[in-house]
Amino acid sequence: MDSSQSIGMGSRLTKTAQTATLICLVLAAHAVAAPKYDLLIRRGHLIDPRNKISGVRDVAVSGGKIVMVAAAIDAADASKTIDARGLFVTPGLVDIHTHVYAGTGEKGSYAGDNSVYPDVVAPRAGVTTVVDAGGSGWRNFEDFKQRIIDRSTTRVLAFLNIVGNGMRGGKFEQDLLDMAAQPTADMARKHPGVIVGIKTAHFSGPEWLPVERSVEAGTLAALPVMVDFGSRKPERPLSELVTSKLRPGDIYTHMYSGLRGEQDPSGAVNAALWQGRKRGVIFDVGHGATSFAWRIAVPAIKEGFLPDVISTDMHVASMSGGMKDMANVMSKFLALGLPLDEVVARSSWHAARAIRQESLGHLSVGANADIAVWKIEKGSFGYVDGPGTRLAGSERLVAEVTIRAGKVIYDLNGLGAEAAKTGN
Repeated sequence: MDSSQSIGMGSRLTKTAQTATLICLVLAAHAVAAPKYDLLIRRGHLIDPRNKISGVRDVAVSGGKIVMVAAAIDAADASKTIDARGLFVTPGLVDIHTHVYAGTGEKGSYAGDNSVYPDVVAPRAGVTTVVDAGGSGWRNFEDFKQRIIDRSTTRVLAFLNIVGNGMRGGKFEQDLLDMAAQPTADMARKHPGVIVGIKTAHFSGPEWLPVERSVEAGTLAALPVMVDFGSRKPERPLSELVTSKLRPGDIYTHMYSGLRGEQDPSGAVNAALWQGRKRGVIFDVGHGATSFAWRIAVPAIKEGFLPDVISTDMHVASMSGGMKDMANVMSKFLALGLPLDEVVARSSWHAARAIRQESLGHLSVGANADIAVWKIEKGSFGYVDGPGTRLAGSERLVAEVTIRAGKVIYDLNGLGAEAAKTGN
């Protein structure tokens, strides 16, 4: 190799080294400048019952997970910031009693026209997880899964109906021959973490079989049972249900309905409910269209019989009636005197524990970034129960922002949006 060739090669090597150095410098500068967090919620009053936090905190999110909770986090480290001063920040709510098996076109059915699409309703009320309460059974669960669960932004879980055909109306729901524990349990085991319990509902006969088969399926699949006790029958009293038939961890829903003997003739809470709670039975609001009455709830709460879980029993009729949505139901409990921290606990962490999904309902580092941001409006508000009576309240919860897996899915006043450039 002569000297000119050597010089040329050296020049090329120098240029290559310079280019490589420049690329490294650019990449290093980009790495320094890249934000640490996808989203930062700042200066809100954080209520996280699992972690016993109730105070002003910042919350940082990255990759769909909570990555930091601290007194102060630098806004310069985040791609997007939501200023939550004067607002409350909570886990995304977990509504364990809903009806969302919509879209089949079946008239008069909770596997059809009585149900609502979850993404239309849940995010507007701070709800990031809903549990369909028995719309489907083992025969039609997979249709429900592909039609709703797999397509929804809202996390959708399910109680599987002990009726194989699901909650499709009287001729199906009264069919004792379609209440089979083994295929119900088999379907539940096929979809762990999605099917989170077994449901029996609306039965009007005197037999215990729907409850017994549900408990059998729940035992086989190691899942809780939720009971809507149907019509009141002397052959199967409420006292026997909650003190004998149900297991610890099973759920009695519609606890303030007054339709099945929840209140004794003196106006006190049925003593059997206290016994059931002592045994570990979980009591759920399940407001619905007709299953929440002030005449039951007010004295029960004064007596100290509080709900373990607050839920909506959301469906077409209840949304158009006194229930409306989760924020409205929670506001009713503020009107009944419960502190906000307790209302949030029963609508998030306690609900997640009731369905044995303890990855939900809290804002621990590493948890799913399912978050709700709230304001409390002060004023004069009216809250209507199932029978149509009104209770006055001075506060109302309003969901400002709902975040699911780190993404803003509802933003009432654009707190997470960039300001418009309107010019002069």
